[in-house]
Amino acid sequence: QAQLTESGGGSVQTGGSLRLSCKVSGTIWTWSCMAWFRQAPGKEREEVATLDGHSRATYLDSVQERFIISRERTFNIVYLEMNNLQLEDSAMYYCALSQDGDYCTNPTFASWGQGTQVTVSS
Repeated sequence: QAQLTESGGGSVQTGGSLRLSCKVSGTIWTWSCMAWFRQAPGKEREEVATLDGHSRATYLDSVQERFIISRERTFNIVYLEMNNLQLEDSAMYYCALSQDGDYCTNPTFASWGQGTQVTVSS
């Protein structure tokens, strides 16, 4: 019922910035929790950031103070601003949506986007 489409990925040098976007479409009017995940080849998938309906955010320790997750007031687009990018940030980034649970306390991410590639080089 919900469709997610990521955009904004690309290639940057270390220290650079990118802003990823996740557009939500379908019949839903709102959501309980949105999240950005990433996965690099040969590595486990990581939860990078979460955002609930009250705009409360959480972050992976390694991106704290560098990344910012936010949304449009209409709930239809969620962003991930990434600053001071490092080689370790290279990965495919996915957004996911939960309509169940108590905000981001116990989300069920039933909807996923196709991903957008972020490549950081030096």
